[in-house]
Amino acid sequence: MNEQDERHGERVYDLYRRGSALLDHGDFAAAAIPLEQARELEPDKTSIREALGRAYFRCGRFGRAAEEFEAVVERAPVNDFAHFCLGKALAKTGRMREARRHALLAAGMRPDRADYRNLRDRLEAA
Repeated sequence: MNEQDERHGERVYDLYRRGSALLDHGDFAAAAIPLEQARELEPDKTSIREALGRAYFRCGRFGRAAEEFEAVVERAPVNDFAHFCLGKALAKTGRMREARRHALLAAGMRPDRADYRNLRDRLEAA
């Protein structure tokens, strides 16, 4: 790895850490800013996309959240948490059939998670 690649990696990591810290402290709108910058630099990093999806969801930007979680699921189809979050975001946008599918997948991957089962059951009843 050359020096330029190292600087790039450090910048992306710094943006991700800053956004994650803001997310952890409940400053969701502010968290989206460095996470968007990190995504622009590394669009294939699922950790960045997942954190950005969480920030968007908590800001009420459900369509944008769904886009981020869809990108994670596309790159990591066995990511149960991404399926769960995608199901929640899709439900908030009214895309219930798709939401049910992802909730069912998440609950099937992790039947031990009550939150996954609750979402699946709630969406199946809707």
